[in-house]
Amino acid sequence: MATITIKRRGETQTYESRKVYASVYSAGLNAHYGEKKSEQIAEEIEKRVTNWVKKHPHIKSSNIRDCIIEELSKIGEDDVALLYKHHLDVN
Repeated sequence: MATITIKRRGETQTYESRKVYASVYSAGLNAHYGEKKSEQIAEEIEKRVTNWVKKHPHIKSSNIRDCIIEELSKIGEDDVALLYKHHLDVN
């Protein structure tokens, strides 16, 4: 069964791991990593977050964002985590 993501304004959608990948990849590029390093980080975080999300039938998008930041910090990518978080604040 697919996990349902509850967005900020209350709308729902099916969890899409590619969105995690894309946002982390972008943060990696913004941290001045090359494409290959950004891809490696994005793949690892996508895997970790997706494994965590699978345990929840419904989850808030804010919880997914918090998990992404936590997992980036766990692998020592605090700069990417900071840029990811600040990108969210701007949007």
